[in-house]
Amino acid sequence: MASKQMLAVAAAVALAVLLPACAAATEHMVGDDNGWILGFDYAAWAATKQFRVGDTLVFRYKSTNHTVVEVGGADFNACNKPANANEWSSGEDRVALGKEGRRWFFCGVGDHCAKNMKLKITVLAAGASAPEAPPSPPPPSSPAGKVQARVAHAVAAVTAAAAAMLAL
Repeated sequence: MASKQMLAVAAAVALAVLLPACAAATEHMVGDDNGWILGFDYAAWAATKQFRVGDTLVFRYKSTNHTVVEVGGADFNACNKPANANEWSSGEDRVALGKEGRRWFFCGVGDHCAKNMKLKITVLAAGASAPEAPPSPPPPSSPAGKVQARVAHAVAAVTAAAAAMLAL
């Protein structure tokens, strides 16, 4: 009887260690496999994601063709790049989401913003539940999908082992 209780405690500890990995920070590849390009619907893309404090946006693009500019809401709507705006141009820009609230980005090259090459997101608190429906799972071939699958398999294995031991 004592060994079953110890096993149950061990299983609970294992789950407590594994489950936080599910809530770990996420790296969001803007546009997924398309990257940061003209002709992509970033509003629709963002609607399928949950952005949380601690996550990172990754903008991938050809550095000779595009940039990433972060602005406020009014400048975003007007496609206006103020002199003090943050602008990246490396072709693989990583933007940490360090606080809650709205964030606005657009391409600062030519008329790309006017052609809707822009992204608006809402960053939630790290532990907050999202107001909208949960996002679809990442594609199994994506890095996030692979990590999610590994964590799910690990949780299932620990649960199955604990159930088997309790049945003894």
